[in-house]
Amino acid sequence: MDQILLQILNGLDKGSAYALIALGLTLIFGTLGVVNFAHGALFMIGAFCAVTLQRILNISTITEDPTKTDFLGNPAKIKTPIVETWFGPEVGASIIDWSVPLAIFFAIPIMAAVGIIMERGLIKHFYKRPHADQILVTFGLAIVLQEVIKAIYGANPIPTPAPEAFRGSFDFGTYIGFEANAIIYPYWRMVYFAFSAIIIAAVFAFLQFTTFGMVVRAGMADRETVGLLGINIDKRFTIMFAIAACVAGLAGVMYAPINSPNYHMGMDFLVLSFVVVVVGGMGSLPGAVLAGFMLGILEAFASMNQVKAIFPGIDQIIIYLVAIIIILTRPRGLMGRRGVMEE
Repeated sequence: MDQILLQILNGLDKGSAYALIALGLTLIFGTLGVVNFAHGALFMIGAFCAVTLQRILNISTITEDPTKTDFLGNPAKIKTPIVETWFGPEVGASIIDWSVPLAIFFAIPIMAAVGIIMERGLIKHFYKRPHADQILVTFGLAIVLQEVIKAIYGANPIPTPAPEAFRGSFDFGTYIGFEANAIIYPYWRMVYFAFSAIIIAAVFAFLQFTTFGMVVRAGMADRETVGLLGINIDKRFTIMFAIAACVAGLAGVMYAPINSPNYHMGMDFLVLSFVVVVVGGMGSLPGAVLAGFMLGILEAFASMNQVKAIFPGIDQIIIYLVAIIIILTRPRGLMGRRGVMEE
């Protein structure tokens, strides 16, 4: 039982990342009708926003301490982060330690700007083009963004630690009545799941309970009619693209301590996230979230040694096998809408 609960936790962790990226993909497809293969790159850029802020906060001034000497007898050079100079050693060190959560506020305007530039500068020219053209151009854009990140930050993964308060693991088993050390789970992965749940709930609440969201949902159902009512639906859809970019970027920011950011992490998640979108149903936001968590849990169970001993390599293909089965039995996905991608 403890192994089952542990794999469920692992699945919720993976499913959180899948669901957030798939949610952004579905927002873009549902509003603009664009299959955006550059969405994984937005996840990657978000992770590197956390890296960038960490580096900015660690910019230091160098001073000489005459009371200490190096091995040559010269005064020792002391590096002091500028934030510690400004705010004092304790507050400055705390700001550096919490650089990843603080990167959320750093990433939001950057990701919104990237999303708007991407949509207005390139993707708007492909609204009425075939989906194959959209896939090719956005996939090319993803490669360009990936190479830009590689040129700036290098090819090696960059460790981006979580705040010290959330390092280490939590004895989850004892908390729910199991024996000690039965289920040990990292604090930050639990934080990531909670963060993902908040973001998903916020997106659904925004679409369901705000006037802006209601207009967007109406535009997703019948864009022409909404336009005839005198509403600038294109402007609202551009804002939705920026929101989708922020969702992907924030998913990347908070994932940085779990998987050290590298230039190809966007591609790693993109393919799986598209599978999630197809399984959930193209254009269905609840379907994307449901499929994300479902496939994350299935992948976690497939990675158990007991399962791999019976079916070697099953953890590498389980998501695709499930996708094939669902598409064969339900061509529109779990919660897909009639007429979407059926032309």
